[in-house]
Amino acid sequence: MRKGYFYSLIFAFLTSASVAAIAAPAAKPVTLAAPQAVEQSATTQSARVDLNGADAATLQRELSGVGKGKAEAIVAYRDSNGPFSSVEELLEVKGIGKAILDRNRDKLQVN
Repeated sequence: MRKGYFYSLIFAFLTSASVAAIAAPAAKPVTLAAPQAVEQSATTQSARVDLNGADAATLQRELSGVGKGKAEAIVAYRDSNGPFSSVEELLEVKGIGKAILDRNRDKLQVN
């Protein structure tokens, strides 16, 4: 009795597996769009953010670890103290520390 039940289960499993294999749609070849994305990100990374010309929205969008408040603080510091003379002067802005500056140093420039 057990053998008959076991063989019935095996038959049902094999039948459903073969039906699933036949009914499965043919796989379409996948084209990789990753190289295009890499090229786009490389061009985006090569553009630097000018501390003296960027608005708060640009600073927030382009700099890592800089949110709305810190971006507005950078613009406010620039408005009250004049243009930045170096990237290191960014450390004078409240809320910007060495870690944030080091993380974004390659993205920043002063014109």
